[in-house]
Amino acid sequence: MHRILIDTDIGVDDALAIVFALKSAELKVEAITTVSGNAHVDLCTQNLLITLAAMELQEAPLIAKGEAQPLITTLTTASNVHGSDGLGNITGKLTPDGDSFYPEMKHTLLPIPAVDFIIDLVGMYPDELVLVPVGPLTNIAKAMLKNPSRMRKVRRIVLMGGVFEGYGNVTTQAEFNIFVDPHAAQVVFNFGVPITIMPLDVTHQVVLTGERLHAEIGQRKTRLAQFLHDSTRMCMEYHRLHYGFHGFYLHDPLAIGFLSQPDLFETVDRFVQVETCGDLTRGATVGDLRAERLGLGPNARVCVGVDSEAFLRKFFNRVLNG
Repeated sequence: MHRILIDTDIGVDDALAIVFALKSAELKVEAITTVSGNAHVDLCTQNLLITLAAMELQEAPLIAKGEAQPLITTLTTASNVHGSDGLGNITGKLTPDGDSFYPEMKHTLLPIPAVDFIIDLVGMYPDELVLVPVGPLTNIAKAMLKNPSRMRKVRRIVLMGGVFEGYGNVTTQAEFNIFVDPHAAQVVFNFGVPITIMPLDVTHQVVLTGERLHAEIGQRKTRLAQFLHDSTRMCMEYHRLHYGFHGFYLHDPLAIGFLSQPDLFETVDRFVQVETCGDLTRGATVGDLRAERLGLGPNARVCVGVDSEAFLRKFFNRVLNG
């Protein structure tokens, strides 16, 4: 079993990743921390509590709110994809009585910032805790800068971010999570802790279509099934308008899937760096994925392939039945 901390800028695919993780017996989600990215950290924290409420949990992991701004750059959000609330605009859905259809879970946040809590939790589980960042790496980098000796006790990091052999989803060169805080990403990649990267190269191999979601939900009338339908609608429409298919990529759930069933994934060990200041290339992840590796020794394991159908079967089995 993996003892994990999820660090998230919770948007639509982040929410699915959290549901997936909490329903995976191989994982023990000790805590979830939030960070600005898809939306401001205040909205991301709200979205986390809404997601947990939709799961109708009896108890939830520890939660700490994290950084509102990247280390150096100004914040870029993804409201065009994830909605003004970061969760497909479901916060605007009301009951016939005018109450919120998706209220937040009643849960007290930890009284310390996420950065300090991450450091504390690593100290509680030295050489055991796996960090799973599925948003910008601001919280993780700040924790490393604040207490490097403690953070070297992280067992490993499995993150969603970057792109190597395809186009980015913010610019031609950059994936969103890395683009939002490239300086934080460079801190993390240079830190020396074992890292596995789930880039767009592999997440673009797994598409959740509206047709597939409808078929998998079937006649289920659960709160969570309704949440899955409502929260994904805007993302699917965005991709229909801009990319020609009614669905979206399951970016962040793949990081969870890698931990729960790594045999579905193909990886290569490579040396990866981040462009932090280029006018055209800010946020680019630079790594040579060719077999004839050149240059410095590897600092990361990069996922390059996945059995997409096996992953989707596992995802739906866990999320809807787990």
